[in-house]
Amino acid sequence: MGKATDNRASQIDYLKNRMNMLQQVVDSMDAESVGPDDMDQLLHMMHELEGKVERFKKDWQDGYS
Repeated sequence: MGKATDNRASQIDYLKNRMNMLQQVVDSMDAESVGPDDMDQLLHMMHELEGKVERFKKDWQDGYS
C-alpha cells in the first residue's frame, strides 16, 4: 500500500484507500468457506487501520500536518 504521507489530504486519501481495501476483503468472504484464520486476518487489518487513524490523529493534535 505504500507509506502514509505527512499532510492531511494525503492521510485521508490513505485511510479511504485502506477502508476500501478492507471492504473488498469482507465482500470477498464466503460464509460457507470463511474460517478462523480469515477472521484473524480481518482483525489484523482492522487493528493496523486503527493504528494509522490514531497516528494521524496524534499528528494533527501535535500540529505536524
